[in-house]
Amino acid sequence: MVNLNDVNSKLLKAHYAVRGKIVIRATQLEGQGKKIIYCNIGNPQALKQKPITFVRQVLSLLEYPALLERAETALLFPVDAIKRARLILSHNPSGTGAYTNSAGIPFIRKAIADFIHRRDGIPADMNRILLTDGASKGVQAAFTLLTNKETDGYLIPIPQYPLYSATIELYGARQVNYFLDENANWQLNESELNASYSGAKKKGVTPVAIAVINPGNPTGAVLSWENIEMVIRFARKHKLAILADEVYQENIYGAGLEFHSFAKVMHDMGETEVTLFSFHSVSKGFLGECGHRGGYLEIRNMPDDVYAEMIKLQSIGLCSNVDGQLVTYLMVAPPVAGDESHELYAAERGAILSDLKEKAEILGKGLGGIEGMHTSVPQGAMYAFVRFDLPHAPGAEPEKMAEKEREAYEARRDNDYCLALLEETGICVVPGSGFGQRPGTLHFRTTFLPPKDEIRELVEKMKKFHAAYTAKLKGA
Repeated sequence: MVNLNDVNSKLLKAHYAVRGKIVIRATQLEGQGKKIIYCNIGNPQALKQKPITFVRQVLSLLEYPALLERAETALLFPVDAIKRARLILSHNPSGTGAYTNSAGIPFIRKAIADFIHRRDGIPADMNRILLTDGASKGVQAAFTLLTNKETDGYLIPIPQYPLYSATIELYGARQVNYFLDENANWQLNESELNASYSGAKKKGVTPVAIAVINPGNPTGAVLSWENIEMVIRFARKHKLAILADEVYQENIYGAGLEFHSFAKVMHDMGETEVTLFSFHSVSKGFLGECGHRGGYLEIRNMPDDVYAEMIKLQSIGLCSNVDGQLVTYLMVAPPVAGDESHELYAAERGAILSDLKEKAEILGKGLGGIEGMHTSVPQGAMYAFVRFDLPHAPGAEPEKMAEKEREAYEARRDNDYCLALLEETGICVVPGSGFGQRPGTLHFRTTFLPPKDEIRELVEKMKKFHAAYTAKLKGA
């Protein structure tokens, strides 16, 4: 029988806080009848967001094509949904149960190239686009390609989405942290990047790529054009590839803000030497189709012989799941004005994004108004990374602790806080130490995906809990 000593040591070291011990405890409590407000993961449809009608209508017809004739004669579905299903079947007559090309169905890759061209006004090559099982598989593919030696390093933002730290650990590479600037709406700081790079080199680590999440997870930040330009110049200077995680590009709420893709900024800069991996997904935005595991990876500035290795990597896994490919197609090629489904599609899209914006404001203003908590209204994505103050235990002197000791001390504090919050209120959030945080600070990440009444309930419960928890520590 395999025991823990036989398990891959890299796997044992990898951590994924979003589904960690606190979430396991939440599931146990829910099984005991306690109401849980799940704010730990960006899983919209699990939190009562309804799927987009057009997407599910077309998928239904594709999964069971025998419905097509009945749908036409009985007017079960809009005419354009039926036509779209027939169009897809004409391009993919083998249906959803057969393997596709390793890179993905060609006409879908062409549709993604057209989507990028419409979005950014720049050329896009379908032969540099791979369909993936969500953005996560695209990220892992890039790591597989780029990791060559144990001393290879990846610059990742702190705080970060733990997919990055876990993948670095699994692949035997080195994590190089760079802190986002909390006081400047979590933008990247050039001097911080330079210090992180120099520090890695002094430790014998050779950075090969920099990961950037825009809009930010867990921060909710939206990067400015100038900030992205700075990152591209930095990558060129140090011969780094860029991993641009852009899955929240539809989720922009801040007034006057807009999404700028790394591809667009790079094109306008005339940059042709920096390799760019851009990731997108059907799980976020307004679709929330997490369970269908659809997404794509676009690559720029990569020689043909290197790209051939990416195709070989995709071939090893045969292909991404077909339903995910189809939902990705429907994301990038939605109904247009004049289509029967367009009005409902636009209304559903608008309602979801408007609801998210309103919930971001309720959460940001509510938590930001609690004494001892610090956050603003999230500008984008689906999260807030909330800083909170706690008194130290009697005799604790973290400023005198070694780095590892201090990290462990702070991780215990935010984990204890989040576990107590769950036990007492039913609110499930993720400790900031699971994402990384600047030494001497404590955070938790929360989504604002639950219904508005639950967000308001969360704010009120959090206010009472934080006051009581802090008072208890002071009296200890």
